[in-house]
Amino acid sequence: MRNKLKVAYNLELGEAIRLYKLNEFTGSFHHLERAHILGQRYIIPHTKSHWWMLKVGIRKHNIKEVFGQVTRMIASVLFSKIWVPLGNTGGANVNPMKPMPIPEDLKKILSESE
Repeated sequence: MRNKLKVAYNLELGEAIRLYKLNEFTGSFHHLERAHILGQRYIIPHTKSHWWMLKVGIRKHNIKEVFGQVTRMIASVLFSKIWVPLGNTGGANVNPMKPMPIPEDLKKILSESE
């Protein structure tokens, strides 16, 4: 992972964790989705974003999210280097195979990191 991408990913993940610790799960999940978009081509960052989404799902008692994140964590280990649906936000509320539009600010970071 190139430095600018790594910095952006770590900023998103850091903000998600900060909000998680404040029990602000909606905001936390938003930043986890952004971290997911940035890190989904790399096994460890991809899996880490799903791990934290799982933790949010547990804290919110959201069975759909918990189950969805367990399956996505497994898929992230197996498929991150092979194929990922670009822009997919990673939550259980979206089809895990569906590419999605990438926010412009993240698109710029991703394009500079290729």
